[in-house]
Amino acid sequence: MRTPPLMRIAVLVLSCWLLVPAPLRAQNLPPTYVLEGDINGRDNETYRRLPFQVAPGTRRITVEFTYTGHQEKTVIDIGLFDPERFRGWSGGDKPGFTVSATDATPSYLAGPLPPGEWYVVLGIPNIRPTAQSHYTAKIFLSRSPEPSLNVVRDTAAWYQGDMHNHTAQSDGFCPSLSGTRVPCPEFKLAEAATARKLDFVAFTDHNTMSTYNALAQWQPYFDKLLMVRGREITTFRGHANIYGTSEFVDFRLGEQGRTPNSFFAEVHRLGAIVSINHPAAPSGEVCMGCGWRWAPQTDFGQVDAIEVVNGPDAETAMSGIPFWQERLNAGFRITAIGGSDDHSSGTGGRSIVGTPTTVVYARQLSEPAILEGVKAGHVFIKTEGPDGPDVQFRAEANGKKAMVGDNIAAAAGQAVRFAIEVKANAAYKAEVIQDGNVAPRFSPATETKGEYEFTVKSDGGRHWYRVNIRSVDGKLLALTNPIYLNFSN
Repeated sequence: MRTPPLMRIAVLVLSCWLLVPAPLRAQNLPPTYVLEGDINGRDNETYRRLPFQVAPGTRRITVEFTYTGHQEKTVIDIGLFDPERFRGWSGGDKPGFTVSATDATPSYLAGPLPPGEWYVVLGIPNIRPTAQSHYTAKIFLSRSPEPSLNVVRDTAAWYQGDMHNHTAQSDGFCPSLSGTRVPCPEFKLAEAATARKLDFVAFTDHNTMSTYNALAQWQPYFDKLLMVRGREITTFRGHANIYGTSEFVDFRLGEQGRTPNSFFAEVHRLGAIVSINHPAAPSGEVCMGCGWRWAPQTDFGQVDAIEVVNGPDAETAMSGIPFWQERLNAGFRITAIGGSDDHSSGTGGRSIVGTPTTVVYARQLSEPAILEGVKAGHVFIKTEGPDGPDVQFRAEANGKKAMVGDNIAAAAGQAVRFAIEVKANAAYKAEVIQDGNVAPRFSPATETKGEYEFTVKSDGGRHWYRVNIRSVDGKLLALTNPIYLNFSN
């Protein structure tokens, strides 16, 4: 029996656990272990184990693998075993992989990460008799379950998307190839969003994290569309979307002291944001728990966003606009967003992905940047989809410039100059809303095209201004978030 050559194994144990979120490599964090070794012609058609220890509390394992000898046709395949089972095999087609409880690189299994001895397994299908190869496996262990996040486009811009959709991972259905109604796979929603020329789409299946492994599988293919991790937390007294975490968030409000406010606080501790969904919807057998009946117990200072347009409900009895504006008048700076609530991946029904479209100004097309833009209020909504009018609303006072979502401190008597810029395919009317009411003296008197300006003389008090864009027959086509004057939060 041949004895394998000695492996040179350098073990780099971190002095403390990695407590910061992924992506590890993006933050230039050192590997927990570096496993190195050599093979030669005697190792052809053999396997080798590279053991390493996983401590309790590990939430994500990432392996990067390189080796020399490619020019001599040397091939080293890789795979992974945990202490209990086989976790995956990528052969020679991937330079590395990651596994966690909620997602894994394609060809690897997501699931719990039991502590103990794991090992990378090397398969050597080809090395020439006289060849040698040196390999390096860098292993990163993290307490954070969060995946490496994609940057689809590294440019600051206004990005169009949909913040509320469902797939087969909850109650999304669509026709099969034979026309049978079946649970709709995640890629169908991505296809529908791409067909509507959206830049991003949020997957918000009810209460579950099972969607996230599917997103990890599909994102590399849909490389022009950002897939945002969302989740619709459905409670008996209201629904809310959370965005930006893979962690479990308990939806059983009302049990064991759980309240809306403790729920909001937990979401924020995880670095995620929360939006109240369709707050004016009915609650009961028609739509179980849909309306936000938690309002009397809600600390709206912890609410990041409110879904003011759900599907076609821009100005119906189920519109969330009045509910949102009441909170603005109470002094809360909460972002208005829209979501189609599509349950059929664009194949029909009451709601279609992209209607409404939420347009977010972000530093790049990535999940963190989109959520930063939402939290900042840098958002406007196209009620009928991505082809609706683009509207920019800006202000300036004392040399300070502001966009939607921003606050301006304006002393009594100070002039604040506002500007509206609209790009639309048809005639429209711009409507200025001040503190929840139409302000005729600031609104253009006739159909407008291009830019419009008006000036407000501050009274030193707290006010907010936003813009509606309507068709000539009065239909709401777009609405902006406010520019705030003298808000404290």
